[in-house]
Amino acid sequence: MAAGLLSVFATAVLPVVAVAAVGFVLGRARDVDPGPLNTVVVYVLAPALVFHSLATTDLGSGTLATLAGAVVAYHLGMIVVSEGVARGLGVDEPVRSAMVLTSSFPNSGNYGIPLSAFAFGAIGRSTAVVFLAVQSVLVYTVGVYVAARSGGTSGLAGVRRILTVPLIYAVLVALAARALGVVPPEASTAMATAKLVGDASIPVMLLILGIQLANTDYGAALARVPTPTLLKTAVAPAVGLGVVLVAGFGEATVARTFVLEAAMPAAITPLILVGEFGGGTDGPVDVVEYVSATVLVTTLLSVPVLTALVALLQSGLLI
Repeated sequence: MAAGLLSVFATAVLPVVAVAAVGFVLGRARDVDPGPLNTVVVYVLAPALVFHSLATTDLGSGTLATLAGAVVAYHLGMIVVSEGVARGLGVDEPVRSAMVLTSSFPNSGNYGIPLSAFAFGAIGRSTAVVFLAVQSVLVYTVGVYVAARSGGTSGLAGVRRILTVPLIYAVLVALAARALGVVPPEASTAMATAKLVGDASIPVMLLILGIQLANTDYGAALARVPTPTLLKTAVAPAVGLGVVLVAGFGEATVARTFVLEAAMPAAITPLILVGEFGGGTDGPVDVVEYVSATVLVTTLLSVPVLTALVALLQSGLLI
C-alpha cells in the first residue's frame, strides 16, 4: 500500500507540487506580480488549451453534455451544503459567503488540469478542461451573487464579465467545429500551434499557483478555517462521487477525473470575488485573509489527500 501511494505521488502529484514549489520560491525571493502571467493564461494559453482539448477529444457529445450538467449539479450541491453548515454554526455575513465560496469552487484550473493530466492522461485533461469551462460560467454568475450579497453591492458588473472570458468562446468554437465537422487535422499547422500554446498553460498555471500562495496573507483568520477546510477536503469529494453515481458516466476515466476535480483545494477566484464584491471584516477577521488562509491550508493538505484519492481512483475501488 505504501509503495503504491509513493508511486502515485511520484508520478502524478510530485510533478505538480514541484513546479508550484518553484513558483512559491520565486514569489518569496522576488517581488513577482502574478497578474500579468494570469492575464496571459486567461486570454491566450487557457483558451488554446480548451479549444485543442475539446476539438480533439475522444469524448462523445453525450458525455460532454452529461459532464457539463454534472459540474453544475456538483457546484449547486456544494453551495447548498456549505450554506446549510454555515447557517447551522451561526456564521454571519460576510464570512458565511466566504465559506460558501471557498467550499464550493475548487482550483480546477491551475491545480486540477495538470494533476488530472498526470493522473489520467488525455481523457483526464479533457475532462478537467470541461470542468473548468463550466465552473468559469458559474463563478461569474452564482459566485458573484454569493460574494455580492455579503457586501450589499450589485453583482451585475461581475456577471457581465462572463462575456469577456475567452474560455467560454473557446468552448463554443470547439463544439461548433466538432458539430460541423470542420476541425482541422491534428497534424495541421493550426492544431499544432493550438496544442503548443495550450500545453504551455500547464506549467505557467502551476507557477502562478505557487506565486499566489507565496503572497498569501492569512493573518488572524487561520484559526477560523477548520470548517471550510473540512468541507473542501472531505465533503466535496463525497458530493462529487455522489454526482458521478447519479449521472452514470459511461467512461470510467471521466468519472474518476470528475471526482478528482471535485476534491481540488479552494480556488484563488473566491479571493478576487470577496475582495471586489464582498464585505470587509467580521470582528477581528478580514474576509480576504479568511479566504487566503483557507486557500493556503487546503492546498497544503491536498498533497496527502489527493495522493491517496488518486491511488483509490486508479485502483478502481471507488468507481
